[in-house]
Amino acid sequence: MTTSPISTIRAQLNPLVVHWPLAVAVIVLGVPTLITMGQQVWSTEAGAHGPIVFMTGLWLLWRQMGDLKAHAAPGPVWLTAMGLITALALYAFGRAYDFISLEALGLYGVGFSFLHAYFGPRAMIRNWFPLLYLGFIVPPPGWAVDSFTAPLKEFVSQAATWLIELMGIPITREGVTLYVSHYQLLVEDACSGMNSLVGLIAISLFYIYLARGASLRYAAILFSAVIPIAITANLIRILVLVLLTYFYGDGVAQGFLHVTAGLFLFAVALIFVFAVDNLMSFVVKRWSLRR
Repeated sequence: MTTSPISTIRAQLNPLVVHWPLAVAVIVLGVPTLITMGQQVWSTEAGAHGPIVFMTGLWLLWRQMGDLKAHAAPGPVWLTAMGLITALALYAFGRAYDFISLEALGLYGVGFSFLHAYFGPRAMIRNWFPLLYLGFIVPPPGWAVDSFTAPLKEFVSQAATWLIELMGIPITREGVTLYVSHYQLLVEDACSGMNSLVGLIAISLFYIYLARGASLRYAAILFSAVIPIAITANLIRILVLVLLTYFYGDGVAQGFLHVTAGLFLFAVALIFVFAVDNLMSFVVKRWSLRR
């Protein structure tokens, strides 16, 4: 006997109908935060991956709902209560003082606590990836971004200067400021690798999970390749912008091509990730056959 799609959808929606106060609470907390995220984070280059991660993460949870129910064993009430109290405190503090990172982390913690209450730790561990993946919607705090991007900006500035000099183009550098011809270019966070790094990691992990399954070892290996790929892609971006500035002027480099260069190189970086994944898969298969 086969079930119709309508019956399947009703079965999936049934928990929301039964526990409608919980659904209302999540909406009341979540909608204001999502609006703020859209205004402050998702509208920037650094947070452009947020809506994609949010929607695909919810889809992954929806897809795993059957397994979550099959292995559901509600966790201890006291642990759920502690998680909710901590998460709500973070949410309230972040909301009151406009710390979007704490607010989003608190909302994530509330959802995590509800899942613990209804499905328990065993089911959550079995379906760990959607929970980890949804964590990428929490924007990192500014101090963490600054401390991480500072050495990256210094590195890509030095590497770009060295490569431009090899091309015979006169260029000098003072810290993260490049001087080419009579133009001055500042290597900002957008060109350091951090912006691409977070989005690349999230989307790459999503790809790994769908294509290769929830293998922690495989994900860790490919994860380690994402970082140099992101930095290399942004180094290429700086080279392109420097060359555009030198040959066509600042107006061309800092206009439409500045944005399209970032989008194009993000796509190139994803292609590199897919290529590394296919190479790793080929090597693993060959190694398994030899054994």
